[in-house]
Amino acid sequence: MDTQLNERDKQKQIILKENLWKVMYKISWPAVIAMVLYGLNSLIDAMFVGNFVGESALAGVTISFPLAQITLGLGSLIGVGAGSALSIALGADDKKTQTKILGNVNYLSIIITIIYVAIALLLTTPLVKVMGGTGDVLEIGKTYFQITVIGALFWIYGLAGNMIVRSEGKMKSAAVIMGIGLVVNIAANYVFIVLMEMGVAGAAWGTNLGMLVYTIAGILYFAKGKASFEARPFKVSRDKKIIKDIFSMGMPSLIMTVMTLVQSVVIFNALSKYGTTYDLALYGAIFRFFTLLLTPIFGLMRALQPVIGINYGAKNNLRVISSFKIFGLVSTLMMLPFWLIVMIKPDAVLGLMFADRIFDASSLLYFRVYMSLLPILPVIFMMMTFYPAINKGKPAAMIGIARQLIFYVPVMLILPRLFGIQWVYYGTFLIDLIITIWVVILVKKEFNILRATQEKA
Repeated sequence: MDTQLNERDKQKQIILKENLWKVMYKISWPAVIAMVLYGLNSLIDAMFVGNFVGESALAGVTISFPLAQITLGLGSLIGVGAGSALSIALGADDKKTQTKILGNVNYLSIIITIIYVAIALLLTTPLVKVMGGTGDVLEIGKTYFQITVIGALFWIYGLAGNMIVRSEGKMKSAAVIMGIGLVVNIAANYVFIVLMEMGVAGAAWGTNLGMLVYTIAGILYFAKGKASFEARPFKVSRDKKIIKDIFSMGMPSLIMTVMTLVQSVVIFNALSKYGTTYDLALYGAIFRFFTLLLTPIFGLMRALQPVIGINYGAKNNLRVISSFKIFGLVSTLMMLPFWLIVMIKPDAVLGLMFADRIFDASSLLYFRVYMSLLPILPVIFMMMTFYPAINKGKPAAMIGIARQLIFYVPVMLILPRLFGIQWVYYGTFLIDLIITIWVVILVKKEFNILRATQEKA
């Protein structure tokens, strides 16, 4: 029994005491690989649709894809919140909270899924229309979205459970679980889209099947006693304090998803009004490549959360600050070579999704403008992990809301109408530059507070 307890405590002690560069390497590489696989999976979905179904189908999936991501936002709400609470409890050696985590995750997953599915199925048509869907694109978007809604429980619970594994610092285990689901998803896409010719519906059902396997793999991890805490995967419970903490620390992640949806609404409507079906498909392709290049950062974000949360719970504030800086620097360095390649050869990259199309100079310029700020964006994403991990969700939520409502909505409603669709791309560049400067100022102030608290202790 003592050996089992020591083994469970091993990862925590590494995070608390080992050299932070070594901690970053040990924890991050599985998370980075998992998130890159996830990004590739999303890209491969689009490649299957674009090459085997057609450009209109790709446009339909493009406008409904952000709606489908709401389920992942809800999973992140629960997973980031519960994971942050667990990391802090692990650092503070709070066994009572640790044993209650999964019961509350199960309760929230069931309740939130029921509410979401009812609303999403009732409002499918108006939601896809709001995204800019008309004609064939509307019908294709509705089909894709409705099928993903059917699998919502697996999207929500699968992601939440995986984030809890990550919050223990067990990124390798989390990556294996995710990888199993992704392999099933890709294989299912080939079978459903290419062999069975199910079109966009095949892409959606393939994703649902992958998420089902992802969920089952996560439940088996907890059921077999692999967790570093006393996990009770089949218990359903409701603890007001834990649920409050989950919502407090997880809300910034949900807000980021919802605000990304708001961003997509204004952008897709601008493209629908002032552009063509090709413009919609082009933006969708550019956005997916953009997201793919961000996936190493997403991996490092997930790895950073337990490092900050456990050290914060143990009151190691200076180690918290050093962790943020190390992970932020490595994020930028890791992304740079891939960013340089796509900036030099955007036509080769875009050609993966568009069969037999020659891209004009404007399309390639839009690609480069949208990608240009990638090297300085890690600070924003690390901030979105940093604040919830120290139980301060409000600053991250504030940035997420301001980015979309104060900046994106007015910029995308006005500038494309006045000056053309190129301002979808130029506007995005200017907004992210302003937000990055704002985030740097906020984080520096928080570092000063952490240092002062450490000195008083």
